[in-house]
Amino acid sequence: MSIIMAPPPLHLILLLMSPGVYSADGWDVTYSSSHICALKGSTVTINCTFHADFQIKKAYWTETYDAFADLLEDPKYSERIQYVGYKRDDCSFRLTDVRHTDSHEYYFRFITDKNKWTDGPGVTLAVTDLQVESEGETVMEGHSVTLTCESTCSLTDTSTFIWFRNTHTLNERKKKLILPSVRRENAGDYSCAVQGHKLTSPPRRLHVTYPPDKPVISISSSGVIVEGDSVNLTCSSESNPPVHIYSWFKEETSVGSGNIYRISNIRSDHSGQYKCKARNELGHKYSALILNVLYPPRSVSASISSSGVIVEGDSVNLTCSSESNPPVHIYSWFKENQTSSVGSGNIYSISNIRSDHSGQYKCKAENEHGEKYSDSVTLNVLLHHSSYRSLPVGITVACGGLFIIIIIIILIFIIKRMQMKSRTRSTAHEYENDGVSNDTYTALDLNTRSSDLYHTLAFFTQTVHPEGARTTPILNSSVYENLPAPVLNSRS
Repeated sequence: MSIIMAPPPLHLILLLMSPGVYSADGWDVTYSSSHICALKGSTVTINCTFHADFQIKKAYWTETYDAFADLLEDPKYSERIQYVGYKRDDCSFRLTDVRHTDSHEYYFRFITDKNKWTDGPGVTLAVTDLQVESEGETVMEGHSVTLTCESTCSLTDTSTFIWFRNTHTLNERKKKLILPSVRRENAGDYSCAVQGHKLTSPPRRLHVTYPPDKPVISISSSGVIVEGDSVNLTCSSESNPPVHIYSWFKEETSVGSGNIYRISNIRSDHSGQYKCKARNELGHKYSALILNVLYPPRSVSASISSSGVIVEGDSVNLTCSSESNPPVHIYSWFKENQTSSVGSGNIYSISNIRSDHSGQYKCKAENEHGEKYSDSVTLNVLLHHSSYRSLPVGITVACGGLFIIIIIIILIFIIKRMQMKSRTRSTAHEYENDGVSNDTYTALDLNTRSSDLYHTLAFFTQTVHPEGARTTPILNSSVYENLPAPVLNSRS
């Protein structure tokens, strides 16, 4: 007689092979499965029915074909085994918390009043763990990978699997977990289990490799970098495997290596673009940063817009220039001997300039980090240019007037000489009528005298300086020496 058993509970894993049917004269034994694959730690039921035409005295299971020890009496089974069938027809038993040591072939044995029987072959129990297998532990980002939940024996095709990554449950419910395009987020520890069982496979780590991400450059300074400071530039990049070479460049020139580049006593010429290159076995990436070094004003200079002579009434610009970072925000102008400024801005304009604007000027340049004065420049304001244009005319007029005065003096002198001659002739005529010697009057007659007198008068005229200066005339004394003293006769 055969007994149909109810299906095993969910916590059982059974692989049904060809059922075992063993019979002899007067008895038969039937197994629902001759091979059973059970997960470690699970509970397994081995279903069995038997029939005997004899009176059954004892029915039990044994793990050896020849020793015939009852499993209920074996200490390693006694607390975990239970005969669940009826002794007459059902020979099923249940084993809980199966272990690898439970992997055996089990035999059903019964004793009747006539004989003893042990079936053979029996039911083979295989206890298995779960193991995650993959094509490799390392996969490059963007490639595909397949993970498989493996066991040492074949579980039923209806088993439902559960996948975990870093203890988080995934959605996949099949034996194989396929990742078609791996991302770095897929890296981690993967494990699997079978639904309805506590057993979980040991974790298997999946490594995802990728070249460096774009590096991140950070500056040790809080943001403001001033000449003389010390600065650390730090480069970091995420990659797998980790970056093994960091290189530093200023513009296109290599300046250092290592993830930290240090600049001590920084100068303004350290300003510029710095690039960090991060490299590993799979590739490299660059990142750039602008370093801006601040400094107070320097090379301060003042200049005057005019390139020539500055005269009263002109307009003049004084310009102050400076090199600084940040740019100068205050320009101040100072004149010598004055404590307060006379103007502001990089251009100081003076309109309608006067002579009292003459002097030395300097400018002061200021920014957030300091100040500096320029050297002084001299502003020289001359008289109005119309005065300079009238000067030659005045000189000419003055010289002309002096010349006219000299001519007038000479003319007056000549006129007086002529008047004197006329009086002399009148006197001579009177003496001639009185019988005075004609020689005396002849001597007084200019017409009878030597031409030296006229030469003398000509000399007066020619001795006038061409520029209007006059030389005092010197008369030739011989003229007067030849003139006899007049003799006057007194009349009674």
